[in-house]
Amino acid sequence: MTTSHYIAEGVLAAPFILICLLYLAAAFRDTGWPVYRVGLFTVGTAAAVVSVLGPLPRMAHDSFVIHMTGHLLLGMLAPLCMVLAAPMTLALRALPVATAKQVAKLLRSRFIAIVSHPVTAAVLNIGGLWLLYTTGLYTLMHESALVYTAVHIHIFLAGYVFTASIIYIDPAPHRYSFLFRSGVLVTALAGHGILSKYLYASPPSGVGQEAARTGSMLMYYGGDAVDIAIIVIVCWHWYKAARPRQEKTPVAE
Repeated sequence: MTTSHYIAEGVLAAPFILICLLYLAAAFRDTGWPVYRVGLFTVGTAAAVVSVLGPLPRMAHDSFVIHMTGHLLLGMLAPLCMVLAAPMTLALRALPVATAKQVAKLLRSRFIAIVSHPVTAAVLNIGGLWLLYTTGLYTLMHESALVYTAVHIHIFLAGYVFTASIIYIDPAPHRYSFLFRSGVLVTALAGHGILSKYLYASPPSGVGQEAARTGSMLMYYGGDAVDIAIIVIVCWHWYKAARPRQEKTPVAE
């Protein structure tokens, strides 16, 4: 691990800490903001920071198993917790009206429509992992701090956008049906599962067979745990949207 990698740790961790402080400040000013969302955002931030700063990422340079632990924290658990914390909703409530309108306009833009499309998000998320582990990018990441930083930024953002494109917690101007999102989710989960099985048999360059087997099993079963949570949330939202609404009881005159 080079000095540049230590600097990269700070570069990666600082935005998470800053955004968490802003989230907490906005939440404490908003007396009606649910406490459980504050807890979810804090847990998500902690998962992200631990995966990019401190002992875990340093050990990950020499251990594929530790690296995969960081991948699950940064690319799956942290995005899920943060999406459930509805940060964009809180931001729109906290910002001045004029600024909030500009943010809402950005959310309706064509760029956001393309990036947040479930298929695009799935390709960026799962496709990025295939690119990382089946090419020389995994080795290059440990040699170049710049590549290391870019890869970790991509892992988090791709995981966040994918999660947000499947479960709608924040305002989502570009919405898709439950059936469509469920189809994309199942396909993405299959891609993630197939990749973990591929790594079990074909380790990335520089990774031993035994470490690859342990790491790929962690990727497979650890990913399933987060995926089950997403599936439950999608099914719950679908159930609530599809169930018949209770008819109002006529008021006796």
